[in-house]
Amino acid sequence: MKPPYTITPQVLSLITDVSHKIGEVNASFITKQSPELRKRNRIKTIQASLSVEGNTLSIEQITAIIDNKKVLGPAKDIQEVSNAIEVYNQLNNFNPYNEKSFLQAHKILMQGLTKDAGKYRTGGVGIVKGSQVAHLAPSATNVPFLMKDLFKYLKTDETMLIKSCVFHYEMEFIHPFSDGNGRMGRIWQTLLLMQKYPVFEFLPFETLISKNQEKYYQALATSDKQAESTFFIAFMLQILNESLDELLLERVGPISSSQRMGIFLASGIKEFTRKHYMAYFKTISSATASRDLLDAVKEKLIKKTGEKNQTVYLVE
Repeated sequence: MKPPYTITPQVLSLITDVSHKIGEVNASFITKQSPELRKRNRIKTIQASLSVEGNTLSIEQITAIIDNKKVLGPAKDIQEVSNAIEVYNQLNNFNPYNEKSFLQAHKILMQGLTKDAGKYRTGGVGIVKGSQVAHLAPSATNVPFLMKDLFKYLKTDETMLIKSCVFHYEMEFIHPFSDGNGRMGRIWQTLLLMQKYPVFEFLPFETLISKNQEKYYQALATSDKQAESTFFIAFMLQILNESLDELLLERVGPISSSQRMGIFLASGIKEFTRKHYMAYFKTISSATASRDLLDAVKEKLIKKTGEKNQTVYLVE
């Protein structure tokens, strides 16, 4: 059964904006050409996601832990960071459509922090804000069935930008674990998105969630009251939109001819045409492609054979 939500004009507009910016990122090959940027953004993601849950460690301290250096701080906070690093290091090993994979990720995330790591809760749970219960999660006996239905929904043909937001919200609503629900919701949305859009593996959108923490919880609460995830979907799409803006601002100048050729040859291709080259770099003109290829021939990176529309390039 499809979870309740509505594709509003606002949601459609945000999907268009996000899709356009993903295209800009891909055209710039930001994630392929800057490992330093990827590492920095991964650290931002871990720090932001854990800070939402009250972790006190800084970006500098998390960097030190990644570099296997000793860090002074609360033992629980250090354990949370170490676990999160391990989960993010294994992101590519998890199957976002597989419930067992989901439970395995939780086991790694919460090892040493809770006795039931990797298992659904067996008792009732609620979210308390101040002196009031802000959200009372479904009965523990319903959790396995609700989560199975949610994973079935992931296999529908809905666009991934929507599905990832819906999963995030519905998982938070079900609250399947005794602890670690917020972290798992954000991790799994990242995993779902990166399967279709690799840039999300290193896009630190959780930094904006952390900066807008109150609005994040308000969006969850509003969707609870409306009994559908539409409001939360719009909120998260706006977060993704702004995160892509920040990533594009970090870009240092346009990609050069030699950088393009280096990226292309790194793909392992041995023989190709100008048409293949332009299909790889969809935003460049035919004149730019011809100049790139001419330069690469002069530098003896590739060898040209044939003439005109029969031209083929061989990797030296």
